[in-house]
Amino acid sequence: QLQLVESGGGLVQPGESLRLSCAVSGFTWDYYPIGWFRQAPGKEREGVSCITRGGGSTNYADSMKGRFTISRDKFKNTVYLRMNSLKPEDTAVYYCAAATVRRSCSGNLDEYDYWGQGTQVTVSS
Repeated sequence: QLQLVESGGGLVQPGESLRLSCAVSGFTWDYYPIGWFRQAPGKEREGVSCITRGGGSTNYADSMKGRFTISRDKFKNTVYLRMNSLKPEDTAVYYCAAATVRRSCSGNLDEYDYWGQGTQVTVSS
């Protein structure tokens, strides 16, 4: 069974940076995309970024473009999310997920069929 485990969350002050990790195991990561999503209290889950095994990537929110960067290490089967210049409004539970039915990135969470349990990111002074 495909498994995804997030790590790297924590408490940081505004303006600081974090790097989240998503370890993929169980099945070999072939061509399906891996995405990052986040959900703040009282809000719907939203897409953050996505990357394919070939390295193609995209971000889905204008508020995060230029601050968040997704990357991969194919030898470790790990996807990263580098978060710079963090703001209080970035506070949320961050999830990674796999869309095994696709080969290209999608921001539609309904197309992702495997999810991690999430890691909490809190940005507060």
